[in-house]
Amino acid sequence: MNISPLYRYFIKFSYNGSHYHGWQIQPNARTVQEVLDLNISLILKHTIESVGAGRTDTGVHASCMYAHFDAPFEINDKAQFVFKINRMLPEDISVSKIIRVLPNAHARFDAISRTYLYYVHQFKDVFCNDSSLFVYGLLDVDTMNEACEILIKQHDFACFSKANTDVKTTLCSIENACWERITDTQLVFSIKANRFLRNMVRAIVGTLLEIGQKKLSINDFKRILESKNRSMAGQSVAAKALFLSDVIYPDHIFVNE
Repeated sequence: MNISPLYRYFIKFSYNGSHYHGWQIQPNARTVQEVLDLNISLILKHTIESVGAGRTDTGVHASCMYAHFDAPFEINDKAQFVFKINRMLPEDISVSKIIRVLPNAHARFDAISRTYLYYVHQFKDVFCNDSSLFVYGLLDVDTMNEACEILIKQHDFACFSKANTDVKTTLCSIENACWERITDTQLVFSIKANRFLRNMVRAIVGTLLEIGQKKLSINDFKRILESKNRSMAGQSVAAKALFLSDVIYPDHIFVNE
């Protein structure tokens, strides 16, 4: 019996997660993966199952996300594929590129790093409500960034991991973490690491905001990290202001066409 070869592709896309129960397919809930898989399958006339670079929670957005899938034939006109898929997808999901990769390339396991952004505004702004967190009062950004320097040197992030999650290790390597002022009333927190635990970024942001509000000190932050206890850290902030903004892969997995 002849078996047709499968061609593996990475798809680069973005989405507004406001109306989705996260990325990953789950029963009785609308997810980004479900919508994307359905429409790619319709174009290819072949059922596909995509694998994402990560699993974003309900309400979290992605300005840059990757997933891989296997096609039963080579997709020669990639521009036409992107045009067709965007016409079929709802307005809150957009595909920007499709890329041929090696047969064993993996959107999740081959990722070298991922970057998340979290947006905060400090003046009532009706246009920020869906994508930024309103925080009232003064924030000591210098002390928040002092805590970020300590964070970068840490490797075990059990204190920021959602309880009762099935993970083999709570070790992560953070390459960069910092707060920046975009305007006088807007800030963005950026964090880049090789991997993230579930709910990790939102828990870190919540804790750093408490430091900026003088509710926690730098010494308190050090004790939280050493405790490996989620209940010691600050509350998780709202999902609506969190964006997956970048995923980096090694060059060798991409097929030179």
